[in-house]
Amino acid sequence: MQANGFFDDVGETIGEVIRGVVEFLMGIFTNLFGAFDEFIDGLTRSLGISDSFFSIVVLIIGVLILWGGLRAFFRGSIIGGIIQTLLGLFILSWLMM
Repeated sequence: MQANGFFDDVGETIGEVIRGVVEFLMGIFTNLFGAFDEFIDGLTRSLGISDSFFSIVVLIIGVLILWGGLRAFFRGSIIGGIIQTLLGLFILSWLMM
């Protein structure tokens, strides 16, 4: 029977520390990605759109254009605000059909 040496114990301790760090990071990222997935699922379900990458990109573009139209109204640009707001509403209504 062979006795455990000093370096065997040190190697085992370092291995346990590395394993603990990896399991901790996996737990954090698993929960983070799970929360992100649930957020996307709830958002797309409430809007009645599919949860594809294309739909999410079009949704973000439509919201940004709509936000730009509202900002144009606040700056006092009536025509630019109307055009951007109508374009944003058109994109979002097309997406939700």
